[in-house]
Amino acid sequence: MGWLAVGTPLAWPEAKQNADRVREWGIEQLLAIWRRAKGKERDALLWGDEIEYLVVAYDDEHRRVDLSLRQADILDALARDEALADRGTCVPELSTGEPSTPVRVHRERDCAHWDASAPAPPRQHDLLPTFHPEFGRFMLEATPGRPWGIGFRDLLDVERNMRLRRVIAKDHMAPNEYPVTLTTFPRLGAPGRFTAPFFAPSGERLRSQFVPDEICNPHIRFPTLAANIRARRGRKVALNVPVFRDAHTPRPFRDPTVDYDLHRYPEDDDVRNGAVAEDCIYMDAMAFGMGSCCLQITFQAKNITEGRRLYDQLSPLGPVMLALTAATPLYKGFVADTDVRWNQIGAAVDDRTPEELGEKVSSPCAGPTALTGQPLEHDRWRIPKSRYASNSTYISQDPRLRREYLDPDLVVDDALRRRLVDGGMDELLATHFAHLFIRDPIVVFSEELRELDLAKTNHFENLQSTNWQHMRFKPPPHDGDTGWRVEFRPMEIQMTDFENAAFALFIVLVTRAILTFDLNLYVPIRCTTENMETAHARDAVLDRRFHFRKNPFPARHARPASNGASGASTPRGPLPSRPPTPEGPVEDEHEPMTVDEIINGQGESGFPGLLPLVESYLSSVKVDVETRCELTRYLDLIRRRASGRLWTGARWIRHFVGGHAEYRRDSVVTEGMTYDLVKAVERITKGEGVEEGLGREMLGDKR
Repeated sequence: MGWLAVGTPLAWPEAKQNADRVREWGIEQLLAIWRRAKGKERDALLWGDEIEYLVVAYDDEHRRVDLSLRQADILDALARDEALADRGTCVPELSTGEPSTPVRVHRERDCAHWDASAPAPPRQHDLLPTFHPEFGRFMLEATPGRPWGIGFRDLLDVERNMRLRRVIAKDHMAPNEYPVTLTTFPRLGAPGRFTAPFFAPSGERLRSQFVPDEICNPHIRFPTLAANIRARRGRKVALNVPVFRDAHTPRPFRDPTVDYDLHRYPEDDDVRNGAVAEDCIYMDAMAFGMGSCCLQITFQAKNITEGRRLYDQLSPLGPVMLALTAATPLYKGFVADTDVRWNQIGAAVDDRTPEELGEKVSSPCAGPTALTGQPLEHDRWRIPKSRYASNSTYISQDPRLRREYLDPDLVVDDALRRRLVDGGMDELLATHFAHLFIRDPIVVFSEELRELDLAKTNHFENLQSTNWQHMRFKPPPHDGDTGWRVEFRPMEIQMTDFENAAFALFIVLVTRAILTFDLNLYVPIRCTTENMETAHARDAVLDRRFHFRKNPFPARHARPASNGASGASTPRGPLPSRPPTPEGPVEDEHEPMTVDEIINGQGESGFPGLLPLVESYLSSVKVDVETRCELTRYLDLIRRRASGRLWTGARWIRHFVGGHAEYRRDSVVTEGMTYDLVKAVERITKGEGVEEGLGREMLGDKR
């Protein structure tokens, strides 16, 4: 969900006037955190997952399904449930600017719902989860009641906890509602009705042709974010997703849902000025991106050094895991020719002006100088990426990090970087944050401009939380306990709790292998950027290749850690000294590989494979046979998805739509098809339909 605050938001012209102050104060707050927490040590790695749901409402009599806009009602029901309150549930209040009725909710730091003085904590899956609002009024976010540990007992509780979250959420919904874990709703923005209750497309905030303002969470941050992004860029956001060309798809395809004669707002001219791309599904609002669901994993590292290392080493995995979890082939009632959500969200929050995009230059020489970070006529730089994009920095002080791996087009605010360096931060990390801070703060509250409070992080988080890169490095908050954290953000949400648990556990175990074996997965940033584009292709998991490092091992193999039965945090025992900075052409260090080769390995002479490395880690620690067998269930899903023996969610959805009786091979997804698809997903989620093989292509014969 990100950082939320309450106050009086400034419209964009006034917010722009205060942008420099927010940036400068954010840097001072960051330096205060740095001085206080740079030496912080934690005893063990902790981690947490975030699951996001679409809440759907069925009308079985008419065979239709809509998005339920009852997020606030559901959260209120959860908060008012005294039985849950007695067990310590945590439901943040919705802040809409109106007085709220007190609710009986037990709150502790980080929603850790267990008395630390109790003789023994309960199993994690017995702890009640935390529920949060999200951007869409049809969405819910759920997290575990307290962070997970690295112990194998915790790992085996994850799926049960995910099931518990869904059960509790469903118990506080209407009988005809259900929380599905689909990335997007297939007919969001399509002609006709797609929300319950129905609202016609209109509204001052989004100014969309296709969706109403009422689809957004009413918390003032969200509509202000959407309005100010539109105002800053000088036009509506534009999402153009390539349409899948089937036998009867019109050629060329011109999105038939676009109204070129609409004259309600000045931005309605966008479609008459070329916003709609040929052979693409066109969308025009933040809701089409931020209304998407995903699976995110956050790790608390032992210290800042370990956190920076995990940030760098996990970064090249992002595109691979995006392709492996692909689950987004439908948009606005059409079949798309892409399989994942990432670029669509990037376009949905892209606040860059025409000049920042390179569409408008002030002089013949302005374009080239813009790439080096020099000011243009009206804006400060040309910015190559949306604020929702793949990473552009590495941050670890690892001697294996070569200058050639860095982004040659990185745009940095040099004045802010100098301030960070002068304040004691090293050049590499200062460059990372000075890159994030090239962006303007989009939502500025007038109350927060009165004075700088170095005991808070509000101005820092204003910029940090609206840089949505596929990895996020998170300094400790001012709670005195939480450590340095790394957030892994690219994965798509999966239909079942089993799948989501499998991908969560796999990434956790990959971090253990990285630290235990001192793995080196560095590739140039430009390769990761290219890989993120590759991941969008239809069936990229089978048909495309990703730049990946050929040899992940240090000069001398690290001695596997002896962590004991608990699978404790950071590997113990001496690791070999790091090798010197590598030499030789960078191009010789990596090569294009399939997802199968990256996950399962290339054989004896090639890349060993992430899954065999995870299994080597498990063999190096004391894991009982029963636990190892349970973990194998999850790892086998990853193995078979990567090899193609099991389908991704995207491929299964395409197959379902393509085989539906109403499908005319014209790339159109009807209301009836959507109803049957969502019903099938619910049955798969519940484990129903197993006998007739529903979902077998994704899950195999046994889960």
